This record gives sequence, structure tokens and C-alpha cells, in this order.
Amino acid sequence: MNRYLRLAALTLALAPLAYPWGNLVRAADAPGKTVSGVRYHGGDEIILQGFHWNTVRTSSNWYATLASMAPTLAADGFSAIWMPVPWRDFSSWSDPGNGTSGGGEGYFWHDFNKNGRYGSDSLLRQAAGALNAAGVKPIYDVVPNHMNRGYPDKEINLPAGQGLWRHDCNDPGNYANDCDDGDRFMGGDADLNTGHPQNYAMFRDEFARLRSQYGAGGFRFDFVRGYAGERVASWMSDAHDNGFCLGELWKAPGEYPSWDWRNGASWQQILKDWSDRAKCTVFDFALKERMQNGGIADWRHGLNGNPDARWREVAVTFVDNHDTGYSPGPHGGQHHWPLPDARLKQAYAYILSSPGTPVVYWPHMYDWGHGDFIRQLIQIRRAAGVKAASAIQFHSGFSGLVATVSGSQQQLLIALDSNLSTPSQVASGDFTQALNTDNGAIRIWRSGQSDDEEQGDLVSVNFRCDNGVTQWGDSVYAVGNVAQLGNWSPASAVRLTDTSAYPTWKGSIALPAGQQVQWKCIVRSESNPTQVKTWQPGGNNAVTVAAGASTAGSF
Repeated sequence: MNRYLRLAALTLALAPLAYPWGNLVRAADAPGKTVSGVRYHGGDEIILQGFHWNTVRTSSNWYATLASMAPTLAADGFSAIWMPVPWRDFSSWSDPGNGTSGGGEGYFWHDFNKNGRYGSDSLLRQAAGALNAAGVKPIYDVVPNHMNRGYPDKEINLPAGQGLWRHDCNDPGNYANDCDDGDRFMGGDADLNTGHPQNYAMFRDEFARLRSQYGAGGFRFDFVRGYAGERVASWMSDAHDNGFCLGELWKAPGEYPSWDWRNGASWQQILKDWSDRAKCTVFDFALKERMQNGGIADWRHGLNGNPDARWREVAVTFVDNHDTGYSPGPHGGQHHWPLPDARLKQAYAYILSSPGTPVVYWPHMYDWGHGDFIRQLIQIRRAAGVKAASAIQFHSGFSGLVATVSGSQQQLLIALDSNLSTPSQVASGDFTQALNTDNGAIRIWRSGQSDDEEQGDLVSVNFRCDNGVTQWGDSVYAVGNVAQLGNWSPASAVRLTDTSAYPTWKGSIALPAGQQVQWKCIVRSESNPTQVKTWQPGGNNAVTVAAGASTAGSF
């Protein structure tokens, strides 16, 4: 977690158990690991961070929200969700002035009791069941390094003086003489010695419980500076060998050798080294640093842009999270290292069309109006077959960033803040523009061309369906006579996601400019794409496609 950082510088084997709700592992997850054994689930994940810093201050029952949203998350293209820490945390918010200190988010947890500020144990189980049933695997945030040692009513009470705590070691002020094998958390007096056999087994058994009883598809390990990568590998082998694994490794620039992006990124080297030892993917802080401090052309220096596929496949890319970015609610959350708004859309365009495993921040998706743009990028990524290890080639001689990404189905050509005129300047073959927004600052082309795309570039059209009264698990979709609207196939219709004026449903959809489009509103099950509950009566709606055009239908 970024709150641990020196901000001034930048600032024993268990048998597999089945889920209670059945075996719901997707076919794409079968490979599980890279050739070198890193647990990345085939590299095809698109992850949603399923909380923000102020979630416990703005929602009285977040688990119920996640359960109700499960079909929506799946329909939006997410295959996994980064869950908050599931362990009980009733610590107080000790710094109300700026909102950056812990208070109930799970990072100052007391014990493994699941009745916490995000909701009850039973509701967590229900949320996990709903998410797995929708095909969205829960990846739990876990915090082995530290806990709230002083909370009076813990169910876990580890005695002092037995080597279970870092603070019990000789000379606790000297890193070299600490009994634990990682960096201390803050003062270190609440740090657990994860190398102690008792502590190791305690976490191993809890991870197995999260897998068998709470539907865990994997784990996000917090503050992996605080314990050895090899220990993470051992925990995963013992408790969830086929699970997804992700580590948060952060260091300030002054702590890295050879801080020179021209001659190789030392952040990349340290991230890759930890991944090799932990057999886990790792957050691409090399890319995050370049997004914050470099020009847009420097984004090529992220771990996800490394020429070696073995490096790209372990990168988990992100724009912001609960530590670095703003959050809805009091004081805007932590916002220790937020990306400037002017770069946010370009950053999402890059991580969702390039190698690595992308993570989308919940407020960007569902609170702050970027959902339609992100959905469009997810559709482009999925259609092209871009995965974590996909090849990427950067092109010089242009302003901004220009890169070709080779997915399993299509190539994508990305131009961000660039003076590139046509794809033919850097690539051969036919390319069709898939995205052109922000006055040309964000452009993506895809290889191949279809008949309906020959009529013009894709532009955003505003759709509205009135009187769309629905039951739980249903949504309103637009279906029509072009590929982008499913060619009249309800299973390929496009869901309208803005329900702020329910029962009116709205959304923006990219269509070929200049084309005459016929379409209708339908009510469809989110979990069963072929189940249409209601068709809009009467004749078809029609619109001549132009940027910013609006069209409406009604039930």
C-alpha cells in the first residue's frame, strides 16, 4: 500500500477442496501458470478493483453491493475482482484531517473473523457465490506482514517474547538484526514474523479456508516488501496452487540502483526478481512511475513494455488504486500519487490495449463517468485477443506513443498524443479505426475490415430506452442491424449502463459514421444472453450515425 512509502522521495500441503457452489473454473483458467510457474491464470484476466479507500465510510454493506453487481461486472467484461481484506478491522480513523490513516479498511486487522465493516460473514459468502456464478473470480487482499496488535478483543492472541513478532527480536532498530526477512511496516511493533512456523501455518490455513469456504480464486499480497517472495510461493503451493497470485512491491526512487530509464529500468528488474521468487504476478509500478513523471512516450518503459515476453506476462498494470488515487467520500480518500486527470483516459487506453494484466479502479468505472469509455476498450481488447504476454512493438519517429500490439485474433495499433497519420506508416495490411476520441489524442486501429466498417470511422452515439422496468438480474440492451449492435442477435446486444434516471436507461455506443442504423430496446437476462424478456413494441428506431448523435426508443 502506498501509504507505507517514503513519500518524501516521490513523495504443509492441503488437499484441494471444492467450492460449496460447485466447480466454476473457466476454461481459460486451465493453464494456470506461465512456463516458469508464475500463477497468472493464462494471462487473459481483466481485473476490477472492487473497493476504494472510503468504501467502509460510504457503504454500510458493501458485500451486498458486490453480490447485486456480479452480473453487471461480468457483462462489462471483468473476469476477476480484487476484493477488500476480508478480516475484521474496527480500528479508528486516526487522522480525520486528510483521510490517509487506516480505519476499518482491513489493513489494521484484528483476527480472521469475517464480520467486519464491509459486511457480515454470511453476506461475504453470498457475494463470493454470486461473483463465482457470474464468472468473476474473487481475488482477496491479504495482509500477512502486520496486524492491529493492541486491539483488546482479538480472536488471535500471539504471545510476546516468543519470536512471533518482529518487535520481539534483538535490536529491533537495526534492520540487519531483525528476525523477519523483510522491511518493517511503519514502526515495526505490529509486524508479524512470517518466517516463524506458527505464523506461517496460521496464514497457510486461513488462505486454504478462503479458497474452500469463501470462493477465493487467488490472492493479492499486501506490502510484499515485508516478507520473502519464497514464502508467498510456499503459501500458494500449500493452500491454493492453481490460484491467481499478485504482489504489491513498491520502492522509492532513491532505493533503486542505476536510476536511468535510458539504460534499462531498474524498477523492472526488481519487480521481475520478486515475481521469479514468489511465482506471482506483480503490480507494474515501473509503468506507474513513468505515467506520473515521464512523457507519454516514456510509457514504453513499463514492465509490460519489456521486449521479453517472460517479463510482460507477470506485469499487472493499473492507472490508480485506493492508495494512489482519489476515492469518493471524505477528504477524497488517500490520493498519495494520483494520475492527473488529463492523462487518465490515455492511461486506460494504453493498459487495456497493451500487454500485462490490466486492473480498473472501481470509482473510474462506476462512480465518475468513465464506464462507457472503459467498456469500449475492454471490448476492443477482448476482440483482438490481447493477453499479458502479447507482443508489442514501439514505433519511433512520431510524437507521443505509437505501438503495435499483436493479439491472438487481431493486431491493434495505438497512437496516443501522436502525429501518426495512417496505419500504413508503421504497419502493412488493412486496419480499421476502432477508437478516435479526445480530438485525436487517443486513436486505436485494429487489423482487418468488415463491410459495415468500410463506411466510416467509429463514433459515439447516445442511446436511450424509456420505461425499461426490470427485475433483479435483468438489464436493458440495444440490438440492431450492424455488427456493433449484434446484427439483431440478442446475445450480442449492447447493455445500456446509465440508470441514473431509472426506468430510463442510457449509454454511448461506437458505430460506423454515416451509416443508417435500425435498432430496438430489449430487456434481457444478464446471466443468460439468449433469454429476452421484452422486445420494444412497434417499428424500429432509426439513426444516421454522427459523432454525438442521439437516438431513443421506449417500451
